[in-house]
Amino acid sequence: MCLISTFLEDGIRMWVQWSEQRDYMDTSWGCGTFLATLFVFVNLVGQLGGCVMVLIQKKVNIACGILFFIVVLQTFAYSILWDIQFLLRNLALIGALLLVLAESHVEARSLFAGVPSLGDNNPKSYLQLAGRCLLAFMFITLIRFEVSFFQILQDILGSAMMVLVTIGYKTKLSAFVLVLFLTVLNFYHNAWWQIPEYKPLRDFLKYDFFQTLSVIGGLLMIVLLGPGGVSMDEHKKKW
Repeated sequence: MCLISTFLEDGIRMWVQWSEQRDYMDTSWGCGTFLATLFVFVNLVGQLGGCVMVLIQKKVNIACGILFFIVVLQTFAYSILWDIQFLLRNLALIGALLLVLAESHVEARSLFAGVPSLGDNNPKSYLQLAGRCLLAFMFITLIRFEVSFFQILQDILGSAMMVLVTIGYKTKLSAFVLVLFLTVLNFYHNAWWQIPEYKPLRDFLKYDFFQTLSVIGGLLMIVLLGPGGVSMDEHKKKW
C-alpha cells in the first residue's frame, strides 16, 4: 500500500482536478483539448488500474509495466527530465516498482529434478539489485551542504545507509534505519495537511509526501525480503 500510494494519490487527483489538469497540459504544450483530455484519462485509468492489480496481486508484471509507463510519460509531460531533483525521485520510484516486480517473479523450475541451479544470478536477483540502486537516488536529493549539526548528521547517516543498502551489506538493518529516517523527514518537511487548500504549495507537498512514501514502501520490501542474490550479504554466506 505504501509503495503504490503515490500512484493512487495521483490517480485520484486526476479525477478530482480533471479540468485543471487538462487545461494545464493544453496550456503547457498547446496540444489541444482532445490530447490533453486523453493524457488525463490515461493517467487516471493507468494509475488506479495498476494500483488495484498490485494490491490484489493479479498480473503484477503488467501492472508494473503500466505504472512504469506512467512514470516515463509524466517525466516528459511535466518536463521533469530537466529538473534533476524530480528526475532522481522518479528514478527512485522506478526502483520501488522493480522491487514489486522482483517480489512477484517466480523462478522457472529446473528441467532436471535434483540438478542444482547456476546460483543466485537469476533475473529476480538483478531486479532487486537494480531496485536497490535506484532507491538510493531518493537520498541524493536530501543531501544539503549546510553548516549545521543536524544537517551534517542527516547527510552522513543518510549517505552511509544508502551505500550499505546499495551494495547489500547489513541490508535489512540499513533499510530499516532508512525507513525510520525517511519517515521522520517526510512528516516534518512535507506536512501538506497544515497548508490551506487554496495555496499551490499544498499540492506540491502532497505530491512529494506520497512519492516519498512509495520509496519507504520499497525499503520496507527490502526489510521483509532481503537484498537478493546479488549482494554482499548473500556472498558472505559462501565465505
